[in-house]
Amino acid sequence: MTDAPLMQARGLTVALPNRAKSKVFGPPPTITLVKSIDLDVARGAAIGLVGESGSGKTTLGRALIRLLPIASGSLLFNGTDIAKAEEGALRPLRPKMQMIFQDPMSSLNPRLKLATILTRPFEAFGVPFPDGSRRDTAARLLDLVGLPTAFVDRYPHELSGGQRQRVGIARAIALEPDFIVADEIVSGLDVSTQAQILILLKELRARMGLTLVFISHDLSVVRALCDELVVLLHGEIVERGPCAEVFEAPKADYTRALIEAVPLPEIDPAWLGAPSAEA
Repeated sequence: MTDAPLMQARGLTVALPNRAKSKVFGPPPTITLVKSIDLDVARGAAIGLVGESGSGKTTLGRALIRLLPIASGSLLFNGTDIAKAEEGALRPLRPKMQMIFQDPMSSLNPRLKLATILTRPFEAFGVPFPDGSRRDTAARLLDLVGLPTAFVDRYPHELSGGQRQRVGIARAIALEPDFIVADEIVSGLDVSTQAQILILLKELRARMGLTLVFISHDLSVVRALCDELVVLLHGEIVERGPCAEVFEAPKADYTRALIEAVPLPEIDPAWLGAPSAEA
């Protein structure tokens, strides 16, 4: 790691139209979802964003990779302020900032085979297939996430939930990004499949030097995967620190309530076993 953070937010504020309160005439009022966030994400770090529903976790995650507009503040990615950058200026940076979405059934095109889904990023950014052909490139990506290469001819509905999420991960790492936001990616999976996905993320992070922002409502999952914890409430950071320190001695009453509300067993190192292609 270098001293300079890969991602640095100062006074980051996100305000979006509140269409639920739109009037018949005139624009809808705005609602501020993320309020004056200061956040440094070190290169190679894994930061967990936690908080109750509506706390602003997903909004902040999407704003960090400019999938949402930023109302005010600065956002530096690798030293470049992208807070107000137009899409033309953002496009060269897009391959380096990727997102893994919560529901792969919604984020994967059901009409396309995996060979096409996994290689669309190369086509979108005019990057040649690194393995010579679409099928070979897709097969390598499947192998990276522990899926059989024969799956290149399958459609998303022919896979299990855990397998589809692996495809989502494979697509996100296709262009070898530096920064990934993972939004509740194990929330719909059973515990054993969650463990397989977490160990896969750990392996990919180590192999590729990924910087990860991991959004979750499950504190046990965050404690197993992340180095640092950021706790959000009503769009504001109420606590941040190394995971072990925050879980051991939370400073904010809200953090303490979150921890006390969820059973947090001692983490068994064997829980994160070897990945299985069935997950």
